Amino acid sequence: MATMKDIAKLAGVSTSTVSHVINKNRFVSEEISQRVNNAAKELHYSGPSVLARSFKVNRTKTLGMLVTTSTNPFFGEVVKGVERSCYQNGYSLILCNTEGDHQRMRESINTLLQKRVDGLILMCSSLEGERIEMFDHYPDIPVVVMDWGSMLFSSDKIQDNSLRGGYMATQYLIAAGHTDIGCITGPLIRYQAQMRYEGYKRAINEAGLIFNADWIVEADFECEGGYDAFMKMQQHDCLPSAIFVSNDMMAMGVINAANECGIDIPNDLSLIGYDDIHIAKFMSPALTTIHQPKYRLGQAAVETLLKRLDNPTSDAQTIQLEPTLVTRSSVKVIADSH
Repeated sequence: MATMKDIAKLAGVSTSTVSHVINKNRFVSEEISQRVNNAAKELHYSGPSVLARSFKVNRTKTLGMLVTTSTNPFFGEVVKGVERSCYQNGYSLILCNTEGDHQRMRESINTLLQKRVDGLILMCSSLEGERIEMFDHYPDIPVVVMDWGSMLFSSDKIQDNSLRGGYMATQYLIAAGHTDIGCITGPLIRYQAQMRYEGYKRAINEAGLIFNADWIVEADFECEGGYDAFMKMQQHDCLPSAIFVSNDMMAMGVINAANECGIDIPNDLSLIGYDDIHIAKFMSPALTTIHQPKYRLGQAAVETLLKRLDNPTSDAQTIQLEPTLVTRSSVKVIADSH
């Protein structure tokens, strides 16, 4: 493989001149630059390797991302935003999947750190409230977390405003004339699930409506969880006229269970979901839901990480993206709200 020394010899210049031309860090006359570039071309010089350059500037131009396996396409849509943003910024992405396993999660973090990634994006709620000792050994590696609550390590945080989203969803049902409103929550040990439930409660309280414990069921953010939660709810004397389901995947499970029970959505039961995953509009009926800016969440994570690399001593920040309402066909308007 040709070296700068070989180019210098062929072009009849010093090695330092070759370096200035190739790295463009000092003015060299056009004539000499042309000679150096022609010599480099003739010798098939490919330049310093990415790895060699990374040692020089202490960057590998690689980010690591850790996600928990889920059937929920929400995660894939966020990862798409991360990947696209990495590509646009000239970075590579190494993606690791924990499959919900704590040991695998820790091993994955260790692997990413050993690969000298410039920064880490963690989207793995099983880490919530945990201390990760490995980060103590790599204090210069910035970390951005997504979709979590409290953390025992310093990092920037990207999240959606789940409290506002849960409140908006329930308010929409109330505005449509519903007074008997249930809620299928995510796992309440998870921050975002808790916040969506808090938003639901706030809207119910503000409207002066009554809580019915039979209409509040905790589930797991997956289709099966939504299916089981609805089956549990409908075992009681009567169903509410509407349910806020804390994510679209569980709402899909509810639609399936309701069909099995001969319950028509939205005529017998109105549903509103959360996330606005791509398939929500293709459900039957098309799902009214709260839109999370998933692509933007991923993009914001990369942008925040790159800013942190340039300003490592600035204070950790939380970036909160606001949800919006998407109305489709799964909510029946039963009365004017005025």
